[in-house]
Amino acid sequence: MRLPFFYGWIIVAVTFVTMAIGVNARTAFSLFYPPIISEFGWERGVTAGAFSFGFVASAIASPLIGRLMDRGGPRAVMELGVVLMASGLLLAPLTSQPWHLYLTIGVLVGAGSVCLGYSGQSLFVPNWFLRSRGLALGLAFAGVGVGSVTLLPWVQHMIEQTGWRTACTAMGIVVLVVLAPINLLLHERPEDIGLRPDGDAAPTSATAAKAASNVVDPVWAGTDWTLQRALRTARFWWIALGYFCGLYIWYAVQVHQTKFLLDIGFSSSVGVWTLGIVSLLGIPGQIWLGHLSDRIGREWVWAISCVGFAICFAALVALKYWPVMPLVYLMVFTQGALGYGLTSVMGPVVLEIFQGKHYGSIFGTVMLAALAGGAAGPWITGQLYDISGSYGAGFALGIVVSLLSAFAIWQASPGKVRAVAGKMSQG
Repeated sequence: MRLPFFYGWIIVAVTFVTMAIGVNARTAFSLFYPPIISEFGWERGVTAGAFSFGFVASAIASPLIGRLMDRGGPRAVMELGVVLMASGLLLAPLTSQPWHLYLTIGVLVGAGSVCLGYSGQSLFVPNWFLRSRGLALGLAFAGVGVGSVTLLPWVQHMIEQTGWRTACTAMGIVVLVVLAPINLLLHERPEDIGLRPDGDAAPTSATAAKAASNVVDPVWAGTDWTLQRALRTARFWWIALGYFCGLYIWYAVQVHQTKFLLDIGFSSSVGVWTLGIVSLLGIPGQIWLGHLSDRIGREWVWAISCVGFAICFAALVALKYWPVMPLVYLMVFTQGALGYGLTSVMGPVVLEIFQGKHYGSIFGTVMLAALAGGAAGPWITGQLYDISGSYGAGFALGIVVSLLSAFAIWQASPGKVRAVAGKMSQG
């Protein structure tokens, strides 16, 4: 059946909904965190460690998910993610010991999230677009923001009215009922259904030559990049470092900011408001920065986002001494409108350097490092708090890690392999 528009936009729409639910189902741990501590009296580092342990599970699953994507396509990956995440959320209310939380929120939700979240979607959505790759990913990933302002306040309300266990169960049901059917619409690449990226017509010899003009380094771009070849390059390891640091700073803030704001005297409504507004600001932020990356390059946008996180951490450090709303606004704006732009270029950076039939395996392996960073961020920040009694050292470290991430992706230089659309027009 011929559609009046490019099928790639259906892919974007399905991803939008999947991200809205799948990512926020995991983010909701930040809301479950205070009542779990209150109920059980566990140390913060131990409790936050369940969330971090989920990244260990994600890291183990990530290369396997990449291989599954290369062999079975996105429908197999997404439906597996739905089953894992729903199972974890439905079983978590049975928690009575820390290891129960590590198994459910950690292993099951963590492994499910690598399928349904940024990692899984970045394996195939970039295949559908070339000229508008950053914009399409920005639109797709903006679903996280919409989900945050609809799902997170609802979850917080349920926690306050009926407890964290009921809220967790409800999230599991939503994941299962909504995401299982819509992800049957997915395909890995446009060629699978007789289409081309961006919905373009089949190329003539003239247009084919024009399409190839985005290649800046013909030798690199012409290499058949297997995982083994990629692992022997400096670029792979610069990307791995950049992504480790990127998810470190992302989740160090996300997991601890609610409890930190409560500690320094803000109300629980401010805590949930900050989580929601950060992701809401991520909607225009990801779209605009994704589009901007199509014009000026992926490295520049990654650097802009990292600077956003660095300012966010600086605002958190200052809030300890000046707990005023203007600093909260600064923290929220720089984290959401700038920092969340990382996601719109995470797939394109790897694809434009290591494009080919083994991209899924390479990206999945890169995400080992990224997910290790996601595990390290909350855990190290929690441990530094337990040691010092303050978040100051953890947030200061976040500033350093933010700048290191920007430097690493600049060293990887995807723009020196393939030019973005804005640079192609200049060539």
